[in-house]
Amino acid sequence: MKPLLFLALITTGATIAAAQSETRTAQMDQPVEIGLVQWSRELDSSLVQSKKSGKPVLVLFQEVPGCEGCQKFGREVLSQPLIVEAIEDLFLPVVVYNNLDQGTDAELLKRFKEPAWNYQVVRFLDAAGSDVIPRQDQVWTISAVAGRMIEALNAAKRPVPKYLETLAIDNSSQEIARAAFSMHCFWTGEYELGRIEGVVSTEAGWLDGREVTLVEYDSNKLTLESLTDQAAQVKCAERVYTVSGAALGRLPGGKLDNSYRPAAAADQKKQIPSSSPVRKIPGLNSMQLTKINSLIPHSTTAAYEWLSPRQQKFLARISPDEEQRAGQ
Repeated sequence: MKPLLFLALITTGATIAAAQSETRTAQMDQPVEIGLVQWSRELDSSLVQSKKSGKPVLVLFQEVPGCEGCQKFGREVLSQPLIVEAIEDLFLPVVVYNNLDQGTDAELLKRFKEPAWNYQVVRFLDAAGSDVIPRQDQVWTISAVAGRMIEALNAAKRPVPKYLETLAIDNSSQEIARAAFSMHCFWTGEYELGRIEGVVSTEAGWLDGREVTLVEYDSNKLTLESLTDQAAQVKCAERVYTVSGAALGRLPGGKLDNSYRPAAAADQKKQIPSSSPVRKIPGLNSMQLTKINSLIPHSTTAAYEWLSPRQQKFLARISPDEEQRAGQ
């Protein structure tokens, strides 16, 4: 988890305890190597379901029992709540054990030309059993798996929910760039800058004795110049702090270094009141929090589009009036 936002998971003590209890129960029910996903072991019946529903089949070829790497993949990737939800709701999940010498598993290895006793491989199939996207090896992180899921959904002409997009980018480090902007109030900075397309997360903080908003953004979707221009338009860019420290256009520059300090927890995401039931939703990642914080003052409907269906149901369960507000 990136150090930018220490609010990436906000739950009550009771919610955490319940989630841990459910996790322990699920792990006792199935091998750790396959995580918490409810898998089918019947590929052919899943292909029939795929023809009816249009959902791609997600096939995990996994060593069970497996090595430490296989177990880590199960514990960290296949047990991540939003990954589990996406696999179960958007695909038809099937697991094939790649270390069995006979039976259906061995037959499926031959059918798909998968090596036995291999590290985990995730493939996406259409109803005919053909790859929706080309097979790829060594896809072992949350962001990489989420990215492949998005690619498969696009290829199958299926909708891609926003929460899945947040998983692909929020857990990635390759495309993320950082900059900090000084302004009169970092609460305003988080509110204004979080709405910009391509901004992944924001954090209220201090630098050079100034209130700043630290921004992480997807450099493939947003340039520093464009981000700065948009920040200036909403009066949230008195000074720009970057790794190089160079000035940007007419704005003075500054060095983004270890002297930066995050503001107190109570000063983060101020558009979401501390009493809001939103703060009790389990599994919120930093991008979800950033977008909700920026959108919720205007439209709960737009804000809650960044939640997964299960997160929305949780919110409605703990606060029934939120369901009505979401339609406003």
